[in-house]
Amino acid sequence: MRAFADLLDRLTFAPQRNAKLRLMEAYFRSAPDPDRGWALAALTSGLAFANARRGVVRELVAERVDPVLFGLSRDYVGDTAETVALIWPKSDCGATPPTLGEVVARLRAAGRSEVHALLASWLDRLDPSARFALVKLITGGLRVGVSARLAKQAVANFAGVDIQRVEELWHGLEPPYAPLFAWSEGRGPEPDVSMSLRFHPLMLANPLNERDLASLDAEACLAEWKWDGIRVQIAARAGDVRIFSRAGDDISASFPDIAMHCRFDAVLDGELLVVRGGEVAPFNDLQQRLGRKTVSAKMRAGYPAHVRLYDALFIEGTDLRGLPLSERRARLEAWYAERRPDAMDLSPLIAFTSFPELAALREGARAAGIEGLMLKHRLSPYIPGRPKGPWFKWKRDPLAADVVLMYAQLGSGKRSSYYSDYTFGAWREAGGGRELVPVGKAYFGFTDEELARLDRFVRDHTVNRFGPVRELEPRLVLEVAFDAVQRSPRHKSGIAMRFPRIARIRWDKPADEADRRETLEALIEG
Repeated sequence: MRAFADLLDRLTFAPQRNAKLRLMEAYFRSAPDPDRGWALAALTSGLAFANARRGVVRELVAERVDPVLFGLSRDYVGDTAETVALIWPKSDCGATPPTLGEVVARLRAAGRSEVHALLASWLDRLDPSARFALVKLITGGLRVGVSARLAKQAVANFAGVDIQRVEELWHGLEPPYAPLFAWSEGRGPEPDVSMSLRFHPLMLANPLNERDLASLDAEACLAEWKWDGIRVQIAARAGDVRIFSRAGDDISASFPDIAMHCRFDAVLDGELLVVRGGEVAPFNDLQQRLGRKTVSAKMRAGYPAHVRLYDALFIEGTDLRGLPLSERRARLEAWYAERRPDAMDLSPLIAFTSFPELAALREGARAAGIEGLMLKHRLSPYIPGRPKGPWFKWKRDPLAADVVLMYAQLGSGKRSSYYSDYTFGAWREAGGGRELVPVGKAYFGFTDEELARLDRFVRDHTVNRFGPVRELEPRLVLEVAFDAVQRSPRHKSGIAMRFPRIARIRWDKPADEADRRETLEALIEG
């Protein structure tokens, strides 16, 4: 546990990407199995414990520390794990600290009633740094500036292979990845995942800018609509089916009405939507289906799931990824014409002769409830990750509104000392006057200098406190860019912005000139 805690500590204070890679590579070389495999799982969010939750940690702290003191300390520090690590009473038990492998093994086997005593004994035996690592391990979200992709890159460097090979193997393996490390060190063969019904890393698009557009040849590109759903991959063979999200999560249980129609042998790429009467429903309708472990017949009927296909990775066991897109598309069209599975169709290609012609079509995307356009090079193979050049997303222009800052909360990680999470609202009529009602929350879109000034504003204009949340005087206007507005019963306003980000801080604008809720409601699509 000591080595894992040291790794997290060093990663937190190593801002450079290459420095983080070197730290992880060194850890993978020196740490024994299964510790390094469990560490890799933790860094890639692949580790969870059914009976060890954040609530157990809070219960333990409440037994050892005055709850008011802990609340004030958590508010000041801005991170639960760091607060617990620092405030936990020192113990002189002198017992040997557990290894990471021991912690994981015992937590995975422990029942709900056993976890409480286990965690207490470990927290007593660990120093503050290792306590921090233990609590982070349990609560998830390590927040050490390491993405899953970067951790996989460290494994690729360690093995001396291209990261695409590691990506290919990754989703066919389970923690603690002993075969992966044996192969990396030359002690074993490359793991055989050929027979596993697994996720294949997706090919992603880059945002299109004016320079990219000027460099493209219209005749070399295929165009299609960018549908407002979620990216999915369907893998089916011999009656077995998996539906994966873009992150590789198995979401099959949430969409049995799609899985029941996948009686084929193929790996297909597409967009998951809700479609009624041939028309794509707003994204908010799809959200009603996401994350559900069980789906009722009423939910399936009210929000019918549909997959719009636009690429094929494998058909009847043949790997198509090395073929040019135009040929993959032809194979997909021929396969679909023969199979025609229910609850699926093909994403149509858009005929065009010039980019100005496409730009005119893009102008109508918002009115049609479509996110924008996709441009894909006809000759592009299917390359995992986000290669620069083959695929571009040409999204519709964002909307913007002036809103009033209402609440602020301390951030996490490097921002744990700054009020960097902002809730903002719009005006509505109420009781003969008007009031602010929340319409969204954002925590990016500003510079470090602007963050420092915003933090000072929050501290100087707080009028009320609700735990870690600060209620502010309604004085500061933010210009917020966002993609759309949708209905939201969770917000007092009944609406919420989608993908909001702060575009400008309007220090000059009076708060009473900010936008009204009715103005935003009129932007709801569909």
